[in-house]
Amino acid sequence: MQIRHFARRRTGVLLLTCALAACSHEQKTAQKKVQTVIVETVKMVPFAQSASMPGRATSFLTSPVTPQVTGVIQKRLFAEGSVVHEGQVLYQIDPAPYQATWDADKAELEKAQAALLSAQPIAERDRSLAAIDAISKETLEEAEATLKQDEATIDADKAALESARINLGYTRVTAPVTGTISASAYTPGALVTADQTTALATIYAYDPMYLDVTESSTDVLALRKKLASGAYKTDANGNAKVKITLEDGSTYAHEGTLQFAGVGVDQTTGTITLRVIVPNPDKLLLPGEYLHAVIDQGINESAILVPQQAVVHDQRGNATALIVDAQDKIEQRTLMLAGTANNNEWVVTGGLAAGERIVVAGSQFVSVGDTVKATEAPGGDQVANTAAASPSAD
Repeated sequence: MQIRHFARRRTGVLLLTCALAACSHEQKTAQKKVQTVIVETVKMVPFAQSASMPGRATSFLTSPVTPQVTGVIQKRLFAEGSVVHEGQVLYQIDPAPYQATWDADKAELEKAQAALLSAQPIAERDRSLAAIDAISKETLEEAEATLKQDEATIDADKAALESARINLGYTRVTAPVTGTISASAYTPGALVTADQTTALATIYAYDPMYLDVTESSTDVLALRKKLASGAYKTDANGNAKVKITLEDGSTYAHEGTLQFAGVGVDQTTGTITLRVIVPNPDKLLLPGEYLHAVIDQGINESAILVPQQAVVHDQRGNATALIVDAQDKIEQRTLMLAGTANNNEWVVTGGLAAGERIVVAGSQFVSVGDTVKATEAPGGDQVANTAAASPSAD
């Protein structure tokens, strides 16, 4: 009897446990079905479309200042960081040894010229005497050979003197271009050589500046097509006009011009380097600065914009978002994006339609297929605050 009574008690406990578990599951399911999420109804709005391409600024012209002769620097004749002009003397290398070489070569030339003055009348006389058979043919040939040798010596001495003059001029190191000069890598008293690889200083031409951007070959092809169709604003030469965004997000005062400088596709990355020429009269832009080139495409009267917090990327990099369908169930969509707008919205080109409801807050508390209570977002600025609300059930 006790065994039967215990068996009945055990069976009753099991049934009660199952009932409680089922009840708990039904309560959780019921709670899950009434989860509240914040949504925004997708609308089509006018949007000024543009293509933004990040890149680094580089100087229009970079010219290293290098010595052409070996010697000791006597003077530095410029202020570091100042603007120097083409032909301006920057360094003075000790000219003494080169002056001595020039003097010696000049003396050699004068000596050769004197020898020629002596050889010319002798050759003329021997020609006259040979004409009347007064001297032998060998004597005439010897006089003419001496004359030609003296003439050749003069040519060689003139070349040596010119070389000495050039080297003497190289002791005055001048600016090859006009621009802003860097700090000097050498001080007076330092020995420099004609074959050294280290520049004495570097001159940068800052106006205009280059902005080099790297784009995929697919994007470049699309850009070319849009330029050809007139979708982008261009100048008289057909080059796209470009707005420049600075590192702090502000817009640069001067527009640039896009040039297709790339001559081939990088086989490793599949990208092409494009070049933007940007006026820089105030020297505000500096080499190495991170900038954005923005090309206006015009107004899209039916653009779809969604808050960035509503979009996540999966492991494959696909943009996805949660949608509340007509039956108030959660559905996941894969979206096609075309950049950002106003720094807090995505521009959607595929995967959404006007009138659909996209989840902007509370997505972490629901799963695909759940039935939810959708509440319209009170406003873009309030969505972030609403997202912090607790996931309580109605």
